[in-house]
Formats: sequence, structure tokens, C-alpha cells
Amino acid sequence: MKKRLLAMLMTGAMVASLAACGGGSTTGGDTKTSDNKGGDTASTGSCSVDVILKTTASEYWSYVKAGAEAYAKDNSDVKVEVKGATSETAYDEQQNMIETDLNSGAYDAFVIAPLQADLVKTLISGKTDPIIAVDTNIDAPEVLSFVGTGNEDAAALGGKEAVKAAQDAGWDKVQAIAISGVQGDGTATARLTGYEKGITEAGGEFLKGEIQYADAVADKAATSMEAIMQNHPKGVAIIVCNNDDMAMAAARAAKGNAAYAKTIFVGFDGIQSACNAILAGEETMSVAQEAYDMGYKAVEAAVKAVNGETLDKFIDSGCSVVTKDNAQERLDTLKGYIG
Repeated sequence: MKKRLLAMLMTGAMVASLAACGGGSTTGGDTKTSDNKGGDTASTGSCSVDVILKTTASEYWSYVKAGAEAYAKDNSDVKVEVKGATSETAYDEQQNMIETDLNSGAYDAFVIAPLQADLVKTLISGKTDPIIAVDTNIDAPEVLSFVGTGNEDAAALGGKEAVKAAQDAGWDKVQAIAISGVQGDGTATARLTGYEKGITEAGGEFLKGEIQYADAVADKAATSMEAIMQNHPKGVAIIVCNNDDMAMAAARAAKGNAAYAKTIFVGFDGIQSACNAILAGEETMSVAQEAYDMGYKAVEAAVKAVNGETLDKFIDSGCSVVTKDNAQERLDTLKGYIG
């Protein structure tokens, strides 16, 4: 009887171990690993992680996607499926993706970058599978961890550097206008708050009443820049943008306007095209997110959660400011991710 009981207990333990994901670190807390490599534990089974991004139709999100898929390459027992909406305003499309996948029973964990965080909060309500927010947080108890950039602090860093650059360029009156993303979006709001904080603390003036919302797309940013030039024919020292595509579009729109020849154009993301624009003198600087690390760490966190590990509520993927001094180094690194 004792032998039979022992055999039953051992069988149960084996079944439980096979249900867990392998790969990743065995330690809890922050998911930092050397060289972003997982797979430092013996495989105990396999699992599937569903990654739903805001979109896959931009360079920035291609880095997040590459990082997520790199985790699967480093951990053969983890299957990662990455998808995203066709644009950052395709709200219904992403909603359908999330609803379908959450109810499919095909995945052990989810990584979600929400287009509308409040809507996603409702969609995931009551779900028990591990859910990780990436890039933009979701204020919901079902979300075990947020993996991303501390957007407010990162933008504040960019704002301070922009004021310094404007002063070095000879601007006596350092005023800044923001061309932001989607109005009400959590990430856009955090970046606006950070820009205002950094610019103000560095001695500049953030014109809060003149914020332009361009839905995170270049064409609308160019239109916003034209409106700014009409309202400020004598120029503005700093234009801060929610992403690099908008910053480059704003700089192109202002090209040839002598009043804006020394304007500091600040982007956010630090993508390849921005590095090239900075090297060419077409964009001044960019607050760089580590999007590849963001994707990698988000999947790593999801796997740890499936394995029952406790996660930090916020996992910072890091940031830096790209200028002409370090743009080539950044460019070389990015090319190594996606070519």
C-alpha cells in the first residue's frame, strides 16, 4: 500500500512539472539576464505565449516583435506567437484579436500592448491565465507585471537635454511645443508629463495650451507643424514629439523656414530611421526605448509567471538619449536585431 501511494505521488509530481514552461531564470523579481539570454534551467515542458502588440506595421514594433521571438529561439520549449493591429488607431481590430485569443484556450500566457488600456482592462476582467502588459500599462489586478519604459522619467530626460541643446544653439527664449500621439492614451500622456517636467526643471517653458495631437502618425504631425509655424512665425526653440516618425515629419515640414533653422526636434523610440536622420542633421535627438529588450523581457516574465514565480510589478527595459555623438553606435546595434 505504501509503495502504491508513493508511486501515485511521484506520478502526480511529474505531471505537474510537465505542465510548466521551461526556460528563463529560476529566480523571482526582476527579469534581467546576461545578454538577454534565457534557457538557463532544464526544460520541464512546453508552453505557448500569445503576444498582441499595438501594431506590427512600424519599425519600433518590429523590434518588440524581434525580442519576443528571440526568447523563443533561446528556449525551444516555449512557443511565441506575435500579432498586432494594422495601425495604432485600429482599435476594433485589436479588440477582436484579444477577445478571440483569450477565449481560445490555445495559450498559457498573454503579453498585451493595449491600444485602449481601459477597454483591455474590461476584456481581461476575471481571467486567470498570466497576463503581462508591455509598452503601455493596464491598470488591472489580472496584470501581473508591466514591462516597458518609465515613459515619464524618460521624456523628462529628453526634455532636459533638449533645453540644453536649445541654449547651446543660441535660443534666449526656450519655449517648447509638443506634437503628441493619441489624445487620452496612457503612454502619450506620460510622455507629455515627462517632457513638461524636464523642460520646466531645466529652465525652459512648456506651452501646455498649444499641444498638438497627431495620432502618432507622420502625416498628421506634418500638418501640426504647419499650424505651429503659422502661430509662431518667429520660431520655437523646441518641438517634442511622441515618436520618431512624427519628429522627422515635423522637421521636414519646417525645412526651409529660416525661423526654425535652429529648432531642436526631439523624437521618442530611437529607431534606425531616426538615427539616420540625426546623423544627417534632420532630427536633433531621440529618447530611445530598448524595444527589443522590452519584447524579450515581456515573454520571459510570462514564462516565469506560468512557472509560478513572483514578478516585479514594473520591469524597466531601459532608455537613453540618442544624439549625433552616439547615433551611429545605436544604429549598428539596431541593425543587428532586424537588419
